[in-house]
Amino acid sequence: MTGTGTTEHVSALAPFGNRAFKWLWIGVVISSVGAWAQMVGAQWLFISDPNAATIVALVQTASVLPMLLFGLAAGALADAFDRRRLLLFVQLYSGTVAIILAVLTWLDRMPPLLLLAFTFLIGAGTAMQVPTWQPLITELVPRSQIAQATRLDMVSVNVARAVGPAIAGLIIAAWGVPLVFLLTAVSALFLIGALLAWRRPDESPRARERFLPALRAGGRYVRHEPVVRLILGRLAVFVIPGTAMWTLLPLIANRQLGLGASGYGLLFAFLGLGAVAAALSLGRVTKHFSGNQVLSWSAVLFAGAFALTMVVPGLFAAVPLLAILGFTWTATISTLNAELQLYLPGWVRARALAVYLMVFAGVQAVAAPVWGLVAQHVSLSAAVWAAAALLAAGGLAGLAWHFPESSQLDRSPLVYWGDAQVLYSPEPDAGPVQVMVEYVVPSDRVADWRAAMEDLRRSRMRSGAMRWELYRVGERADTYLEIFAVPSWQEHLHQHEQRLTAQDQEIELRAFGFATNPPIGTHLLPPPDGPDEDIGSTGQAGGK
Repeated sequence: MTGTGTTEHVSALAPFGNRAFKWLWIGVVISSVGAWAQMVGAQWLFISDPNAATIVALVQTASVLPMLLFGLAAGALADAFDRRRLLLFVQLYSGTVAIILAVLTWLDRMPPLLLLAFTFLIGAGTAMQVPTWQPLITELVPRSQIAQATRLDMVSVNVARAVGPAIAGLIIAAWGVPLVFLLTAVSALFLIGALLAWRRPDESPRARERFLPALRAGGRYVRHEPVVRLILGRLAVFVIPGTAMWTLLPLIANRQLGLGASGYGLLFAFLGLGAVAAALSLGRVTKHFSGNQVLSWSAVLFAGAFALTMVVPGLFAAVPLLAILGFTWTATISTLNAELQLYLPGWVRARALAVYLMVFAGVQAVAAPVWGLVAQHVSLSAAVWAAAALLAAGGLAGLAWHFPESSQLDRSPLVYWGDAQVLYSPEPDAGPVQVMVEYVVPSDRVADWRAAMEDLRRSRMRSGAMRWELYRVGERADTYLEIFAVPSWQEHLHQHEQRLTAQDQEIELRAFGFATNPPIGTHLLPPPDGPDEDIGSTGQAGGK
């Protein structure tokens, strides 16, 4: 892979030429500022507690755990319903929860367990917002700008990460934590206004997938797509030790550097500035380095900068290290995110991105308390150095992991099967439906054909099949049967109408090319419960 961009240079700011993207992006920034301010307020509320290391780590766990629990469900909803309306609902919900949190904190009715509960509730709003917003980016900008728009989305995250904690630190120093939580509620108003002003273009009508089958279909796609699994693996290898930086930064600021709330906010500001610099310059970087190299060397640089936070003498020496940490964190996450966005077909984009976010949140939820416990029961420096060592090892090992080129792939739906060749019209939820394809393959070509059929198996499974089998016919020479099962007739129609891409067609044509005659497809349908169904016209023969 030579990078995540296209061969033609596109300006890093080109997506801002799309009015809807620009205003929604600003709204997301402001909303995220409030979310990051809430995180800092929650962490700082108990910074003087004897169990501060554990509480601070659990605050992070409570904020990301909802993504692990609800992320895939949120992705299924975002693939099925109007994403604009979903985002409006999320902003109203999050603002209401933040107001209640602010009032209870002001009344001094906020013990640690209740704080963790409210942090979890606000995290649930984020778990719905992110899988809804990120797939929406592909509707707001042309494909040639998706990589740039994804990096600008990382800019929004990191502008918020820089500004939110800095504002929170100033507010805490001047007025206390309750006002920080009120800021979280107010920050939702701009995005609500931008969403109300945006008129989303009408989509061409298509059958809406039911919730539970949509969940299962999204899970099957991720399970049977090797490139997606590779991206998720690299994400986990980086984030598990990288989470130590976010978890332990309050303790590094307070205990190692001797900083108060305002100094802690300043650290976050430089962390965010480094992240913004990465998002704006990464397009030029990937013209000279592959995505694989960016991921590996970013992890090594991150490890070195993180380890040095334990030896620098004070704030000014720590500032450049925080900028490096922000740069390399963003370079890693935005590279992985852009590759995934470019690779995913539209029908499953929100669900697969939700799985990505679930992995991102899940490994943080598990790793954060572990690093907190190591810091509390061993030492802060031991936790930092152990995480740095794992980061460096993962980065160097990652030099052997390579992604296929994705920037030139067309992942839009390609309808090449034609209408289903059946005489009867099953009910949409009738199933399971089995599709049988007969091949005649000369014996001297079977070995190569079997290798091609393995790729076809993955294609069938990721587009909706729940089972795939290959048989040799005992009564006829050189004859084989491919049989794959789909949960329902409606699921199989989704395969025909929206789930296949040019890559799937290429895989199928390669497998069919080994057969001496065009493979013959047959549908095996559930028998009727009552009298025979009437024969209906379901279209011309073709495909599966």
